This record gives sequence, structure tokens and C-alpha cells, in this order.
Amino acid sequence: MNLGDLHPAEGARHLRKRIGRGIGSGHGKTSTRGHKGQKARAGGSIRPGFEGGQMPLQRRMPMRGFTPLDPKTVNVVNVGALDKLGVSEITPELLRQKRVVRRPGPIKVLGNGDLSQKLTVRAHAFSESAKAKIQAAGGSCEVL
Repeated sequence: MNLGDLHPAEGARHLRKRIGRGIGSGHGKTSTRGHKGQKARAGGSIRPGFEGGQMPLQRRMPMRGFTPLDPKTVNVVNVGALDKLGVSEITPELLRQKRVVRRPGPIKVLGNGDLSQKLTVRAHAFSESAKAKIQAAGGSCEVL
């Protein structure tokens, strides 16, 4: 077999439908558009979602939720992640330097995970469980 012997499978290639080229073509007169009506006219397309003047589905559905104009994003760090750092004093600068926190904004410490060492943690907010775990391990929490 050579490159010149290659050809598409039987019936794989079709001729283009040439509409509006007379009755002999089978696609003359109305040119596959039917008789009259909006879709038979030039420029007679309707936009997606238009239901003929009926209230469209996207407007009949109830609105859900709320998007605040100025969303407050808080960076969350768990106690278990602080324990893995192996440092006794933890600050927001250290967390950004160690890439535990990547986005700008306040840092909140949550109580997921276990603590095996005494830590001094400085953050913008603490959950009750995180505060309890840090103090149970002999450490302290400082709110910035």
C-alpha cells in the first residue's frame, strides 16, 4: 500500500447541499426554508432562550443566594498544619514564607488535627476548638 492508494471509506464523503440553485437541484424555490414565517425570512433568527414572548425559563426560576460586592476572604489554617511546621513561634509572615498561606488577607486558625508541641500563635482569628487545643498543649494565642 502506498500513500496514493489511500482513500476515504465508501459513503464517508458527501457533496455540499447547494440550496437556491433552481428546481432541478431539489433545493430550489423555498431553498429548504419552508413557506413563509419568521425562520423563512432573511435575518429571521431568534436568540437562544427566547420562548415566543412567554416568560423565559431563566426568568421563571427563583433567584438563589447572594453575591456580595466586596467579599471578605479569610485564609484558613488548621492546628495540624501548624504542628508540622516544627517552629515554636508562628506569625502570618512565617506562614506566607513557608507557603502554608498563599493569598493575601487575614488568617484564621481552625482546630482540625492534633498538636504535640507548645506553640505561640499570632493570627487574626481563632476558632474555640483551636484555642482550646493550643492552650491545652501549653501554648498561647495572640489575636492581631
